[in-house]
Amino acid sequence: MNSGEPGDVRLRRPERTQAAMTVSCPDELVPADHPVRVVWRVVCRLDESGTLAPFYAPVKAREGSAGRDATDPKLLVALWLWGCTDGVGSARELARLCVESAPYRWLCGGVTVNHHLLSDFRVGHADALDGVFTRVLATLVEQGLVAVHRISQDGTRVRACAGSGSFRRGATLNKLLEEAGAHVAELRSLLGDPEKSAGLSARKKAAMARAAREREGRVEAALARLPALQRRQAALARKVSEKDKVKGKLKEPRVSTTDPEARVMKMPDGGFRPAVNVQLATDTSSRAVVGVGVVAEGVDTGQLEPMRGQVEARTGREVGEHLADGGFLTLGDVERASESGVTLYVPPKPPRNRGLRGSEYEPRPTDGEAIRAWRARMGSDEAKEVYKGRAATSETVNADLKGYRGLVQLTVRGLAKAKCVALWCALAYNVMHFGRHLLA
Repeated sequence: MNSGEPGDVRLRRPERTQAAMTVSCPDELVPADHPVRVVWRVVCRLDESGTLAPFYAPVKAREGSAGRDATDPKLLVALWLWGCTDGVGSARELARLCVESAPYRWLCGGVTVNHHLLSDFRVGHADALDGVFTRVLATLVEQGLVAVHRISQDGTRVRACAGSGSFRRGATLNKLLEEAGAHVAELRSLLGDPEKSAGLSARKKAAMARAAREREGRVEAALARLPALQRRQAALARKVSEKDKVKGKLKEPRVSTTDPEARVMKMPDGGFRPAVNVQLATDTSSRAVVGVGVVAEGVDTGQLEPMRGQVEARTGREVGEHLADGGFLTLGDVERASESGVTLYVPPKPPRNRGLRGSEYEPRPTDGEAIRAWRARMGSDEAKEVYKGRAATSETVNADLKGYRGLVQLTVRGLAKAKCVALWCALAYNVMHFGRHLLA
């Protein structure tokens, strides 16, 4: 007879020590319509066309020679493309995801990778990576998706891999170089003595020697960069007033001992931090990234012509109209663009004294014909309507690369490596937006 009393609670509890036999296939890790499959198919298509051939040239593992097999560069390209698509900007994070995340495990297909391999590959094939970016653009141009007639350019500051406290003046750099040299000599003596270094493994000895050499090399590179900054400072000193000099606005130049090519720049939040200036050119009709550059200048002046040349070389098409903000403007750029048949849409800077100089769109007595035409053009309603396309393209692309492609803080040093990172992010952006067209 039922007494009405409830029985013991029945629950499903995890049993982690229970052995189980499972049959699985790596291809089942992601569904058939997962975006990672598009990335892999695009990489395979690039490999079939021979675009990835430069990545294979340095591989030493060959048939008939001893040694372990090399990791397929096609896999590494796909991992970094998908990592940038997923906002991953660190080799260590990417290596962790290759163990824990299904899409990355699907790409690996049982092949193991570590952060050293991923990090070296990311920045070790600059020319090959540049070629892939160019080939993707050429395909989009051939399909009529990218016109290049009108491009928009903008510069965005990206935090460099250097601390604010790593910047040193010339006297301190010379002192640090002496200390680094003495440390290298002392370490060489220590490692060369079997008794003193008996407790150190060969790997530890190599790591200590490498760290000492790299430190000395960075200080030497910082000293090598100092004369150029001093010349620039001297040129700037001739343009400022004595009042500003007294106020101390011109300080002795300093160079980072962590990344000698990084500079302290004003960031979007108004603060000043070590950074590099990433230049991006975007096709306004398709919003594809068509040009990538990295400079160590905190200002954008002087970047219009190099970017136009890069875009035209990559696509084989001529740029007819070039949009940029006022930070790029020099009157020389306007004149040279006019000579090349390029229409610049760059707003003139407002005069400091409107009562004396009038509107920025009014011609000045010293203006040449090209400058007068530019001022009149930028004052028209048609030009203002065209100029709206700059924010609609460049600003959205910058936000996409920083918000979703991992272009936030660099984990590499030097402009060459920083450009590789920017190229990976821009390439991932283009592949994700035009992947299915690249497979057509």
